[in-house]
Amino acid sequence: MTLSLDYTPPGLADAAAGPVKRRHIFYVPGYDPESSSRYRMLFVRELTRYAKRFGEPKRSISRAIMNADGTVQSWRVSAQAETEGAETSYDVLLWDDLVRDDFRRLRLVSVFLLVVGTLQSIATGLMVRFYRLNWKYGNVILYPLVMVVLLGLCTLAIAAFVHAHLGTAFGHSLGWPLWITIPLGLVIGLVWIKAMEALLNRIYFWQLLNDWVFNWQHGQGRRPDYERRLDHFTDHVLAQAAALAASDAPPDEIMILGHSSGALTAVEVAARVLARDPDFGTGPTTLALVTLGSGLPLVAMQPRAGRLRGEIAALVASRRLVWADFQAPQDWMNFPGFNPVVDLDLDLRGAPPANPLVRSARFREIISAETYVKVRWRPFRMHFQFLLANDNRGYYDFFAMTLGPQRLRERVLNPVQPGLCPGALAS
Repeated sequence: MTLSLDYTPPGLADAAAGPVKRRHIFYVPGYDPESSSRYRMLFVRELTRYAKRFGEPKRSISRAIMNADGTVQSWRVSAQAETEGAETSYDVLLWDDLVRDDFRRLRLVSVFLLVVGTLQSIATGLMVRFYRLNWKYGNVILYPLVMVVLLGLCTLAIAAFVHAHLGTAFGHSLGWPLWITIPLGLVIGLVWIKAMEALLNRIYFWQLLNDWVFNWQHGQGRRPDYERRLDHFTDHVLAQAAALAASDAPPDEIMILGHSSGALTAVEVAARVLARDPDFGTGPTTLALVTLGSGLPLVAMQPRAGRLRGEIAALVASRRLVWADFQAPQDWMNFPGFNPVVDLDLDLRGAPPANPLVRSARFREIISAETYVKVRWRPFRMHFQFLLANDNRGYYDFFAMTLGPQRLRERVLNPVQPGLCPGALAS
């Protein structure tokens, strides 16, 4: 049964003829300092598990090749005659070096940016809007600030303890003056926090702190390094698409796919590609945009993010691509029910909305009951379910979408799985 968050725009592009025999994917990972090593391994592991789980033949995956500047990692997946699976080539658009730069930033500077950004979001009412969209994500956003407050209080408690035992106010003290005991206590407190580094990493404190700071900075227009990378990705997509079109075997579908924070990047790249090439998406090769577990509102709802809202409006009104946005109420780090047509103040200049197709990934259907019990309180594991092999056949299927014979539009509107009649999953 279709969930209430599902939305089909009235101006959706017409169906494209024929199955996909060749597909090229530009995949954008999220805010992750280890993207260049994580996603190829994840893809291979999960595709192997997928084939074993559903009794499909294994598909050959080529070795990964990195381009000269380390921003694109590529590999190829062979076609599969038994399931009419498409030959698929992958370009992973990497920006993990920018993330690592954020992690190398002085910790006190990161904390200062966190406090300023969070307080501004609270003062402007933006945090309330986040909570209304998804209270779980609201808690995730506030989690680093709450931890900063707790760590600060612990540091002050340590400083007070040191002063109480070394200062002049107590008969059993060593009689050290206040100007020594207080700074010494603070230093000991900060050393204690540093000693907890491994624990803080395990509970994703720095990951979520830096991720929120990045989104806030981007919404404020204060990430020129990221803007340059967007332009670089746009250049690569246009150049690669031109080379593929001129080849002996051009792809039937080009897909720009992003997960988590990478969904925002995918949206921005797709908008810039269409703006720079007025013919892109008008030929026999269809253009698909897929956003999975997106945190788009984190940036798009910020008052100063006018350019991003303009890019989203261009995509919403465009019939040169089909945009599918998959959401999951069980995922803590996305906004189920968010629809840019409804929730953003977009100027479509009188055009009817043609995008996005908003759909629930229906995690309760594709995750087994046993696995669901284990992962329901593990936010990052649930967030990555968008990229993992299903436990059960279902409406959402990452590998059927990226490696199967259906174009994105048909996959979303009328999915077909091996052994099932067309429309069986959409009913």
